[in-house]
Amino acid sequence: MFFYFVLIFLILRTCSNVSEQAHHVSRAKRGQAIGSIRGFRGCTVWLTGLSGAGKTSIAFQVEAILVNHGIAAYGLDGDNVRSGLNCNLGFSKEDRKENIRRVAEVAKLFADSGQICLCSFVSPFEEDRQMARQIHKMSDLPFFEVFVDTPLNVCEARDTKGLYKKARQGTIKGFTGIDQMYERPVNPDLVVITENCTPEESAATVIDLLEKQCIIPVLQKPSMPIRELFIPESRISSAKTEAATLQSLEISEIDVQWLQILAEGWAAPLTGFMREHQYLQTQHLKCLLEDDKEVNQSIPIVLAIHTEDKERLNGLSAFTLKYKNKALAILRRPEFYFHRKEERCGWQFGTNNLGHPYVKMIHESGDWLVGGDIEVIERIKWHDGLDKYRFTPNEIRSKCKKMKADAVFAFQLRNPIHNGHALLMQDTKKRLLEERGFKNPILLLHPLGGWTKDDDVPLHTRILQHEAVLNEGVLDANSTLLAIFPSPMMYAGPVEVQWHAKARMNAGANFYIVGRDPAGIPHPNKNATPDGNLYDPTHGARVLSIARGLQSLEIIPFKVAAYDKKYKKMSYLDEKRKEDFEFISGTKMRCLAKAGENPPDGFMSPKAWFILAQYYQNLEK
Repeated sequence: MFFYFVLIFLILRTCSNVSEQAHHVSRAKRGQAIGSIRGFRGCTVWLTGLSGAGKTSIAFQVEAILVNHGIAAYGLDGDNVRSGLNCNLGFSKEDRKENIRRVAEVAKLFADSGQICLCSFVSPFEEDRQMARQIHKMSDLPFFEVFVDTPLNVCEARDTKGLYKKARQGTIKGFTGIDQMYERPVNPDLVVITENCTPEESAATVIDLLEKQCIIPVLQKPSMPIRELFIPESRISSAKTEAATLQSLEISEIDVQWLQILAEGWAAPLTGFMREHQYLQTQHLKCLLEDDKEVNQSIPIVLAIHTEDKERLNGLSAFTLKYKNKALAILRRPEFYFHRKEERCGWQFGTNNLGHPYVKMIHESGDWLVGGDIEVIERIKWHDGLDKYRFTPNEIRSKCKKMKADAVFAFQLRNPIHNGHALLMQDTKKRLLEERGFKNPILLLHPLGGWTKDDDVPLHTRILQHEAVLNEGVLDANSTLLAIFPSPMMYAGPVEVQWHAKARMNAGANFYIVGRDPAGIPHPNKNATPDGNLYDPTHGARVLSIARGLQSLEIIPFKVAAYDKKYKKMSYLDEKRKEDFEFISGTKMRCLAKAGENPPDGFMSPKAWFILAQYYQNLEK
């Protein structure tokens, strides 16, 4: 028994300088990737270097990139392994050797299972690293030694765990780089420099190594811009001349909104309004097949035209799209096909009831659809004072990079922000920081800015309200990017929710917060369903968690928030004291605003409420 307590004491003393490292990729997310790309890719990437060199940051970044592309990968970190498997080992030369031997054997099993195992270990001795390589060689498994070559003074300046300070003080003995030698790799497969480089840039060199060694296919790089459909500036003049000579089609305001969606790359890889084969994939599969890869596209982006226009334009190689007689784009190689409205509405909305506003618009639109590649002459502007918030996906990616984001989490809304929404966004940021190891997650606050039904709060009011929420500090303005998503609202429930998520994925979001009843609408016949809604409020989140073609986006499920009367604030619902909570519906909120009354304290920031109340009171007048 005495020996047992001595052993426990030694283990606890050994692990006192070890801290758990959080993965950027959750188990649920990793599980989605297994088997989604065919072919055996098992290997081990061994990252060696001083403590603080950046080994784990690079490994976890590579892991996230691979998993996002459907390639199974797992990062083994030195601290994590010493917290469990090797918690009985110290830092003597013999224990270091045994530490590396065990890890190499575990990595070999990961590689043999078909996963790419990313090992982040100081592993200061050349002999030990060669032993790890030999263990893999004996099993005919690829092994790549990656030297993260960060100078000692840089590592010591970082000292994120405070270990160098302890080593200098003599609290830690045998610390590599201080009183324990580090043997530089003799012939590494790759040398990575981290000084003056971001983890993303360093990780890209490891991805490049795996591509060159034919372990993985060539991946689309995060730095590669989303394809936009604007005509290059050098061709604008000639394009305008050509557009003036072509026959034209006058399109509606909502058509222009969809044109903007296509032009800016929100619906990439689409290069224009859908042709029939793309329309069929979207209607029935909810995704497009692009280079044998599934890309989510749950809603059809189509251009409806009337029979007389179809007969006039049929047989042309191109024609001009105009709005209010202004040429906006050229549609090339047009393809006409019949607009089966009932079938479309059945698949997209689950109803053909004309009480649904978008269904009504479809039934009133043309009997034909025309697809084709589009070339958009100039950036679409609305001149409503809000164009400064209309950023393309590429611009959002660039702005997040300038903000030094290591993760982007998106929240889509078409309603004013109350403190329940804010709670969810604040909680997501906290989880990304504390549980997932991110250092600077950025919130993409992304209100929908296209067409909405008449009784929704208009965009201009919503933007003023959102600005007030940021100005009052309810959300951190320094880590939030407010931008407008130009899509029309369709109120298509779980089908539309996938579109909202896919578009944010194109804008560079890694995480997507899905709310309760996203894209929902009351049933045109309120007695037809138990709750009076056309769609179950929970189905959007449930469908999104299993949707196809969203591999690089992790879904953050909505938690039910309500007003806590006991503590006078918005809180997550506590089932044990449900009587303390009040659900303040949109209808009740509108009634309070119209009557000039205030909601309960803590429901919404005062300045944000004032803007909303003014809108409803002016509406009454």
